[in-house]
Amino acid sequence: MKKSILQVLGILTLSATLVTSCTTDTSGTDSPSSTFVINPLDFQGTITEGEVVLVAGTTYKLSGKIQVNSGATLTIPAGTIIEGTGGTASYIAVAQGGKLNVNGTASKPVVMTSGLTTKKAGDWGGLVICGKAPINRVSGGASTAQSEVADLAYGGTVANDNSGSIRYLRIEYAGAAFNSEKEFNGASLFGVGSGTTFEYVETYQGADDGFEFFGGTVNTSNLISFGNEDDQYDWTEGWSGTNTNWYGKISFGKGNRGIEADNFELGFANTPIANPTITNLTLVGPGSGASSLIYTENQGLKLRRGTKGIFTNVVLSSWATGVDVENDESLNAIGTGLKITGINFIDVTTKTKGKKTAVAPATSGVSADASLVIASEISTATGAGNGVNAPSWSAGWSVGL
Repeated sequence: MKKSILQVLGILTLSATLVTSCTTDTSGTDSPSSTFVINPLDFQGTITEGEVVLVAGTTYKLSGKIQVNSGATLTIPAGTIIEGTGGTASYIAVAQGGKLNVNGTASKPVVMTSGLTTKKAGDWGGLVICGKAPINRVSGGASTAQSEVADLAYGGTVANDNSGSIRYLRIEYAGAAFNSEKEFNGASLFGVGSGTTFEYVETYQGADDGFEFFGGTVNTSNLISFGNEDDQYDWTEGWSGTNTNWYGKISFGKGNRGIEADNFELGFANTPIANPTITNLTLVGPGSGASSLIYTENQGLKLRRGTKGIFTNVVLSSWATGVDVENDESLNAIGTGLKITGINFIDVTTKTKGKKTAVAPATSGVSADASLVIASEISTATGAGNGVNAPSWSAGWSVGL
């Protein structure tokens, strides 16, 4: 397999040297793999073809967007740091047909972070990946749409679409806002397919959701969402994937739900139905008695608008409400398509609650019994691996825990 070698001149002198990605074949001769030109001190642009491989251990100043188009690949080796410096202008986006390979390790993760001296949530955009897997904005699963950030097409009919391999990645201080209604998440996965590898990824102190899934079929494992200012995890548009080892925690005096889950807000019964499985889940809130003025959505799991889901080995700690199921389509799935097996509630005031879909002219739905969503409750559930505490698999590459 050919691999690109980024030739860098003068990085140690911090000059703004331009470098071009090349590939080395097995005969030992070099030939261009991509015409993309990189300035590590002004890292931005669109990769349209070939493979660009960054230099391990180098810091790249992300001053604008990096976009990986169809047929192109960006490969980031272990220990590489990318620092966003331009607010909503600084983000990394993978278009349909493009690939991102993040080859971090437990001892040398790849870090995407703020490049500002005083780092805070929302300093830069985040990571956006757009694939060709089904979404349900139009019922039936063949629809496509434009991503709410990066303005790229996503969705389609390729359930096993491959957008690359992402392992041992930390995304910090992301979530730059365009306005009060629109901002980046730490990681936004739009129609990403099951051929994509997505594991050992942390989103840390972002200004919006940690991870959000907009349809697709991508499977994940070993995810951490820590201190993000909206929901730690969020899904909509018919996402279904198989997932293991999720840890989420509210921190830094801000945050909403552990998980906010919808099928689709404009079509509760649209197909494909959002129906992920999550095994080994820990969600830690701000405290069951935390201020309702600060934490207005103090809920471990909000399951609504037709979503289904199968949860196994769950720890919910420090929430006013543990599991809140809303809307008829989700309520009707309780016990079969929507259930939680092996859950441990710790410092949770109300374990379950439910609400039927509102009927005009009523302004809110009628309360419903959602207790049967709990298939079994056990005090020995370990969640992501170590109850409310940091799981062993987080050691070395994560922060905050």
